[in-house]
Amino acid sequence: MEQALWTRARLGRCGPPLDLLTARFDKHIYAPHAHDEYTIGVCVGGSELIDYRGGHIRTGPGSIVVLAPGEIHTGGPGTTTDGYAYRALYATPTLLTDDAGLPHFREPLLDDPELAAALLSAHTELSACPDPLETESRFPWLLTALASRHSTTRVTTCVIPGAEAVARAVRDRLADELVSPPSLADLAADLGLSRYQLLRAFRTTMGVPPYAWLAQYRVGRARGLLESGLRPSEVAASVGFADQAHLTRWFRRVLGVTPAAYRNSVQDASR
Repeated sequence: MEQALWTRARLGRCGPPLDLLTARFDKHIYAPHAHDEYTIGVCVGGSELIDYRGGHIRTGPGSIVVLAPGEIHTGGPGTTTDGYAYRALYATPTLLTDDAGLPHFREPLLDDPELAAALLSAHTELSACPDPLETESRFPWLLTALASRHSTTRVTTCVIPGAEAVARAVRDRLADELVSPPSLADLAADLGLSRYQLLRAFRTTMGVPPYAWLAQYRVGRARGLLESGLRPSEVAASVGFADQAHLTRWFRRVLGVTPAAYRNSVQDASR
């Protein structure tokens, strides 16, 4: 069964694209080719055989593959029976490091179960609903961790001066512009920080990344609108969720019930 789904997410509102690929192949063999970005994939089933840098890479479930920009490679089934399935993203170098140089990965095949699981979770959720702020919050953070752990680049983890003030400023901007929030890159530039520094300051102070804080704030606003009698489909757009399904996903995460169940419950109580 040959299947491939290409999803284009955005790194912040009006920000640059980040392409995501979900693929399942039985027999497909890629011709030799290269990408302008880093190709970062996680195998989710079977085994893929990749020709790269004069050698061969054989993936297995849970393994991470990192292919450098401009490097010719192929790809095909590693066995004659199982095929291969993977999720991949195509990241510019600036998403892996704040420095101008290219992170160098001596080994293209990585064993890091914790990071693989985090990449798969982010890829799965953002392929289904590519929210710009969530994309910009999750992937740069994970890709910086990838570079820090496995490349020659070492990300500076020093304390961000005025981290609490930075977090409050970001929080207030997100609350004021919850329907169309500014990008983290723009917020960081306004505060004289890199995007990674802003993310670190916010997570350290607030305990969650910016997209998660904003989603919970939106849920709080949604509760009031549901109590006033609005339908979930109306509420979703009013508080900045992409659609009713996006609202429902976060409403259940925060409150444990669907927006419709919450609306019916509070209306029954009022009657």
